[in-house]
Amino acid sequence: MSRTIFCTFLQREADGQDFQLYPGDLGKRIYNEISKEAWAQWQHKQTMLINEQKLNMMNVEHRKLLEQEMIQFLFEGKDVHIEGYTPPEKTVRA
Repeated sequence: MSRTIFCTFLQREADGQDFQLYPGDLGKRIYNEISKEAWAQWQHKQTMLINEQKLNMMNVEHRKLLEQEMIQFLFEGKDVHIEGYTPPEKTVRA
């Protein structure tokens, strides 16, 4: 049975996480306030950040940067700016 929470990112009721995905107090906050849908959006942005900025998760500074971006994205409403990324052009099919 899924949990329903008020997702602070989506600003609506949504399915909550099945378990705590991140350690510590921040992980508890994510578990209580961030839905599966919002977390999936973050994971997409996180993957882009890691790839475009060539982040190394063994590097403590890179992990701190990623955590700050996550907090800004999920809780402060700031979109992730990915330097060097150009979205693909949408093609119109006739």
